Amino acid sequence: MKAIVLENPGAAGQLEYREVAVPTISENEVLVRVKAISINPVDAKTRSGHGVYGRIKDQSPLIIGWDIAGIVTGTGPGVTRFKAGDEVFGMVNFPGHGQAYAEFAAAPESHLALKPANISFEQAAASTLAALTAWQAFTKQGKLEKGQKVLIHAAAGGVGHFAVQLARYLGAYVVGTSSAANRDFVITLGADAHIDYTRQDLKDVIQDADFVLDTIGGDNIDRSLDVVKPGGTLISIPSGLNEHVTEKAKAKGVNGFFFLVSSNGEDMEQVARLLEEGIIRPYVSRIYEFDEMKAAHEHQETGRVRGKLVVRGV
Repeated sequence: MKAIVLENPGAAGQLEYREVAVPTISENEVLVRVKAISINPVDAKTRSGHGVYGRIKDQSPLIIGWDIAGIVTGTGPGVTRFKAGDEVFGMVNFPGHGQAYAEFAAAPESHLALKPANISFEQAAASTLAALTAWQAFTKQGKLEKGQKVLIHAAAGGVGHFAVQLARYLGAYVVGTSSAANRDFVITLGADAHIDYTRQDLKDVIQDADFVLDTIGGDNIDRSLDVVKPGGTLISIPSGLNEHVTEKAKAKGVNGFFFLVSSNGEDMEQVARLLEEGIIRPYVSRIYEFDEMKAAHEHQETGRVRGKLVVRGV
């Protein structure tokens, strides 16, 4: 089958197109013909030798990527939830060896959900890691409650645009940050208020957030802590990981966490339900072809992606 292999970490040009063996599935795995792949910041970071590269660097062939949507072509003897011909989507084996950049992918059935009929494969692939990150942050790592005020950084980005929609669904008052160019987009997603991070100081606009979801990290964590209520929650995801977030938050009477999203089929089914009911919708800003993966990575690395980038399967 066709696949994109990472022999050595580095720039996007390190992604090499090769013919490799179709993966063998185990008892509880399904074989998926990949129709679409979602690109995330962690893809580019792992390709460059950061991200989760250290966890998977000894795999051979090393095939990165985790977000897939496709059609089941085979099932292991222990699989009970899916059959050949089913359209599925999910984040596979994260933070391990996902092997999504390929014609076929072997995926544990516990990492997948049926693709809703009302969305395309490209939309489904986009609604995996990013949507799961927001869902798990709000419902598992933290407990966002109805009526609370939530501040979502980078609200026009991959995680952010799902987070705005999910927070709205959960009954929160939503404040989103982005550049002025993305203000209308963020409001359309369901945000009650917008902050232009290029021109406004957080403290001048908000002082009483119950919950902050930070995908930026660094100094942004300190700025965020200044606007969280005592007893409030700050969650920083690894794209902006600061190992001292818990200590910094505790010093200010705030519950501070960082967390790494993990593959979970039950959570994926919740995302599928919300997609099917039209409660959340992915925004795909550009679709690339499989032979354009280098360009997709370079686009992702600009840090100026609205919503999600998707690559069609072979």
